[in-house]
Amino acid sequence: MINYIKKWDWSLWFEKGCTFMTLKELQKEIVENKKRHNFNTKDMNEEFCHLMAEMGEAYDAYFRGLDTFPEELADVGIFLLGIAELNGIDLQSEIEKKVQINKRRESEINRVGHYVHKK
Repeated sequence: MINYIKKWDWSLWFEKGCTFMTLKELQKEIVENKKRHNFNTKDMNEEFCHLMAEMGEAYDAYFRGLDTFPEELADVGIFLLGIAELNGIDLQSEIEKKVQINKRRESEINRVGHYVHKK
């Protein structure tokens, strides 16, 4: 088998000014940006409404095959990370824990033919 993976040249990455951020750092940056622009940081009902609206936009872009699908998914992530930060939740840690839980879960087919987690 031919190995197509080349060694990544990280110097090019950093020359272009690219950096890595943890989800926790992104959470903080998202909320700082909301505050800089005087966006909502208090009303969680409003934040969840925005999150759901962005989910709808992402689905619409996916369904229609639009080039904006990745950007709409990013908007979903931004609102989700913002909600986590505003509620003091380290979403990266919670996701990591949940991935481990899901690895141990078994699934079954429900009455309408969908795979679901066994109770």
